[in-house]
Amino acid sequence: MLKKLLPFMKKYRKYAILSPIMMILEVASDILVPLLMSRIVDVGIKNQDMAYVIRMGLLMILLALFGLFMGVVSSFFGARAGFGFAAELRKEAFARIQNYSFANLDVLNPPTLITRLTADADMLAQVAMMSLRMAIRAPFMMILALIMAISFNPGLSLVFAVAIPLVIVILLVVLKYANPMFRAIQERVDHLNAIVQENLIGIRVVKSFNRQSHEEERFAQRNDGLRDMVLKAVNLIMVLMPVLNLVIYACIGAVLWFGGQQIMAGTMLPGELIAFVTYITQIMMALMMLSMYFMMLTRGTASAGRLIEVLETESEIRSAESPVGEVADGQIEFKDVSFRYPGNSNDVLKHIDLSIASGQLIGIIGSTGSAKTSLVQLIPRLYDASAGQVLVGGQDVRDYDLETLRHSIGMVLQKNTLVTGTIRSNMQWGDETAADEEIIEALRRAQAWEFVSQYSDGLDHPVEQGGSNFSGGQKQRLTIARALVKQPRILILDDSTSAVDMTTDAKLRRSFRENLADVTTIIIAQRISSIEDADRIIVMEKGEIESQGTHQELLETSPIYREINESQERGLAV
Repeated sequence: MLKKLLPFMKKYRKYAILSPIMMILEVASDILVPLLMSRIVDVGIKNQDMAYVIRMGLLMILLALFGLFMGVVSSFFGARAGFGFAAELRKEAFARIQNYSFANLDVLNPPTLITRLTADADMLAQVAMMSLRMAIRAPFMMILALIMAISFNPGLSLVFAVAIPLVIVILLVVLKYANPMFRAIQERVDHLNAIVQENLIGIRVVKSFNRQSHEEERFAQRNDGLRDMVLKAVNLIMVLMPVLNLVIYACIGAVLWFGGQQIMAGTMLPGELIAFVTYITQIMMALMMLSMYFMMLTRGTASAGRLIEVLETESEIRSAESPVGEVADGQIEFKDVSFRYPGNSNDVLKHIDLSIASGQLIGIIGSTGSAKTSLVQLIPRLYDASAGQVLVGGQDVRDYDLETLRHSIGMVLQKNTLVTGTIRSNMQWGDETAADEEIIEALRRAQAWEFVSQYSDGLDHPVEQGGSNFSGGQKQRLTIARALVKQPRILILDDSTSAVDMTTDAKLRRSFRENLADVTTIIIAQRISSIEDADRIIVMEKGEIESQGTHQELLETSPIYREINESQERGLAV
């Protein structure tokens, strides 16, 4: 695991090297202070040599200041290395996520990815910083203090033969039970984030159905589960500190008892006992720091595993090794295509055979769950077919460079997503180099310029998060315009005009006919009026093509299409 994470520290290598060096120098100064203290007591005070006391005292102050400076510099370098490491790790993980297929995102869903890129990355930053400081300070202090203690009094040092193994055993037992708890805590944080995200996204629905109490109960259930697991882990850790304190005080008590007897027997000096007790404290504090570090390391290991999973998850959809670099035209063909979502045992699309000529306007209609969206998602390879072939421009979509394929396809999904910025910046998602004239033309074709032109700031009009400052119909027209800015060979509108009025819908279809004659256009719709003038209409039912033809042909041959048409006509009549 460490080998997989070390490359992300490369940019901050010098800080990662300097921080431990500074920490070792700080430890060395701390170790020398008790030695000087013993000299002041056993030499200066005993001989009533004030000059010696002052000289040693000033040296102690200089050592303390030196240690303070080294500690501050070490902290600075450690923080730069630790949080820089986490930033690089987070950046790489985010880049990997951008290449995930929809199938990957079905497994690693947004709530868990948010937790992993925030809380887990922050935890690794803390662990990295502690690894450069505390993990260096504690063992060096323990070893050097132990050497000094033995050099003062080998006999009294036998107390460590009991104390150190005891502390290590206690620490290992606690870590054994704490590790799975911390992993469970992170998983419960994922679940809590999922509820919060779902609630915030659908807050208008929650309020409109007056379901606040239900949502509060759902949140409370997950929140209480997280609290219980955290308390369970904290209670286990809380046992460790009193036990360590008990060991420390037991050691000090034993040393004072036996050391006092040696002083009275004249085999040990008072200053040596003072220094020895200080070294005991340093050794035990080092053990406490190690226990804290290993606790954090346990949590960090769980977080590291979760982030490594993000980094090592390969997109199931990748460009071919020798990819086709250009889409010839907008011809689309499905050859005996079947498709099932990852983890499902049943096909949602079954043996689809379909040919669409370049430049045709195709309508797709069907009941909810008939796999209309699943069908068109195979064209830009948002998913790959489970069986059969999908061809675009006469080539299997799997033979194309992904960027080339997707750049030639403008797709407007059911959920209209606009990002924070301006209308111009949103339009330039379609083409970063698009000039204002091109953007305005796309807005005109999408029937969006009529309201955008009314803004005093025009294309610089702000877009709030999710496009919340636009109506549903306005958002749909803006997302259609964004797709048109790409100047695609294929345009797919997945129920993307449902929020516009029928007059605007008719204008859109007329615009497509007049301006996109050479673009293959596929419109998924619930209203027959949105697709009745299409070159061909495809009727989907339970993942199969039930029938296809023109509006008039389907009224005569397709019972499903006829039933949809009659129900919508009755609705209009009412």
